[in-house]
Amino acid sequence: MAITMLAIHLASAQTDKKAFQQNPWTLVYEGAITENIVGKVNIHPVAYKLNGIDITANVYTPANYDASKKYPAVVVAHPNGGIKEQTAGLYAQRLAEAGYITIAADAAYQGASGGTPRHVDKPTNRIEDIHGMADFITHYAGVDANSLGVLGICGGGGYTLKAAQSDKRFKAVATLSMFNSGEVRRNGFQNSQINTIQERLNKASAARAQEMAGGEMIYAGVASITDAEIAKTTTDLYREGFVYYFRTHAHPNSTFLYTMSSLLDLMTWDATTNMDLINQPLLMIAGSKADTKYMTDEAFPKATNAKYKELFLLKGATHIETYWKPEYVSQAVQKLTDFFGKNLQ
Repeated sequence: MAITMLAIHLASAQTDKKAFQQNPWTLVYEGAITENIVGKVNIHPVAYKLNGIDITANVYTPANYDASKKYPAVVVAHPNGGIKEQTAGLYAQRLAEAGYITIAADAAYQGASGGTPRHVDKPTNRIEDIHGMADFITHYAGVDANSLGVLGICGGGGYTLKAAQSDKRFKAVATLSMFNSGEVRRNGFQNSQINTIQERLNKASAARAQEMAGGEMIYAGVASITDAEIAKTTTDLYREGFVYYFRTHAHPNSTFLYTMSSLLDLMTWDATTNMDLINQPLLMIAGSKADTKYMTDEAFPKATNAKYKELFLLKGATHIETYWKPEYVSQAVQKLTDFFGKNLQ
């Protein structure tokens, strides 16, 4: 059945993968806004500086938005390799439909945001991106700065946990399919590379030395992939992720590459350290069938001082299915709406 569904996805990919060209804001998710209509949810491309780097973002405003009124707001942090036009935008739009002003920004050094070298993927930068979205949106017309929430998806979820530990502007904290980037880069997915930690640290060290000497930038990750290679991928996360990012929801700004030297920072970092500093209400959502669920299971018990916390499972969902599959997205959005509604008063 899994192979059959994969074949269906790949067969339709040729028409789906250029969806960004058909949308005025290059949004590639199902149900994306195609025009701003008075009285409906609208999208507003914005730009701002963060530590001297140009950041591009989309702000979504609710139906019948009135800048003279006050609205709760939610910051949405995108997955590793993702951008604002994919699942982060989908959830930002759906939360705007529920009455929130939302923002989804491309991380510095990634997507349409500035910063060189390209595809740097360091935890400090990603956490600062979340703080930066809060900086911008709390001064946006109509936003109630005292009613600010944050939603982090996949890698953005791990960085959201860390950002919320110190940034108490976030009054409610939620994650979807949380991915602990440091743990996975260090130990391998599902702890499959523990025996090669020192070898990979040596490679990252050599890559940095080469960069500093003016040599060629070395990248880790995947630049492109064939259908046959996708079909042979054994883990749901990566097989379905390749389909999502390279086929059905492909966008030229999205990439599976990151600088090898980023591992120096990633491999010594962990999303779940100091979880006791989260004293805000916390909601963690994961698919019951997700092969990444172990990361949510590891983080959740460590939030010992959360004002309120809940682990909500999307029954039958894999990690990537929570990004796009309507039945799971609707369940997640309903849960998020209830959670933010109770905690952003």
